[in-house]
Amino acid sequence: METMVLAIDVGGTKLAAAVVDAAGELVSEDRSPTPTDGDAEEIWSALVATVERALDAAGVPPLQAIGTGCGGPMHWPAGIVSPLTMGWRDFPLRSRLQDRYGVPVRLHNDAVCVAVAEHWRGAGQGRANMLGMVVSTGVGGGLVLGGRLHDGATGNGGHVGHVVVDPDGPLCRCGGHGCLEAIARGPAIADWA
Repeated sequence: METMVLAIDVGGTKLAAAVVDAAGELVSEDRSPTPTDGDAEEIWSALVATVERALDAAGVPPLQAIGTGCGGPMHWPAGIVSPLTMGWRDFPLRSRLQDRYGVPVRLHNDAVCVAVAEHWRGAGQGRANMLGMVVSTGVGGGLVLGGRLHDGATGNGGHVGHVVVDPDGPLCRCGGHGCLEAIARGPAIADWA
């Protein structure tokens, strides 16, 4: 049986897990709503249940590694996350996944993961340089320069969600005013419309 990789997306509204082969082809997937009022362990349990369903649907193949995208902020590359949309504060997501599944875990900002995927298999394929943008529960980005991911010193290379675009603008969940995310994230656009 071919060795597979587990891909996890921890978002503000959904948790998703997929088993993919070495070519990036989808083998199985599962998703569930992100608990909005749960404590850290309730969210962890919901994530594990989502992952286990994806693994079961794939026949629980031998995993080579886990790649995880999660909203920020986070301590990168340590993998300690504090997403603004849920009850995880300084949650050691990378080590918890590694301890549970016994394989290497790479964790990055979810928007960075989208940019890497687009560069590998999507609209940015074959391009030396690209900025991938995500507008969802938040606003994020990832930067590819010279064909390689540009992490920046803190893992936020290309992350534009907290660039101030209107100093007198609305309060952002980060505590600042007028951040691009406060103005242009999905829920803010819906409220504005």
